[in-house]
Amino acid sequence: MSRLQVDGRLANVDLAEAVSLSPSACLRRVKALEASGMIAGYRAEVDRVRAGLGLTVFIELKVEGHSREVSAQLEAALTEIPAVVACYLISGSADFFIEAAVPDLAGYEQVLLDQILAIPQVISAQSTFALRTVLNRGPLPLEHWR
Repeated sequence: MSRLQVDGRLANVDLAEAVSLSPSACLRRVKALEASGMIAGYRAEVDRVRAGLGLTVFIELKVEGHSREVSAQLEAALTEIPAVVACYLISGSADFFIEAAVPDLAGYEQVLLDQILAIPQVISAQSTFALRTVLNRGPLPLEHWR
């Protein structure tokens, strides 16, 4: 699975050779990993700057009311905002931590004021801007899983 994390487009024959399996056995294992949900999907990694989304913002949200219903409503609303690329329910001083990819500060202002703060449950937002990406998504350390 580590090889697929590095190159999800790796041909089955090449993957089979890399992990010392026959192509048919390798394909069966990959299909089983997909069916079990261990492999959640495949996608292309897009360069944010070249896509015109050069500003990454991390936003801590505090919400009013703490219940599954409030959480579900907020999650549904955040899922509808295209700029939100990741969202976490967290513990600590904030309730949610989101990552947004926007073109620039004006784009961030629009997303914050017109979309995020327009969600009724949101009572405050604290933003942090990424100056540079040091590491972004890498293969998960799966040594413990065999």
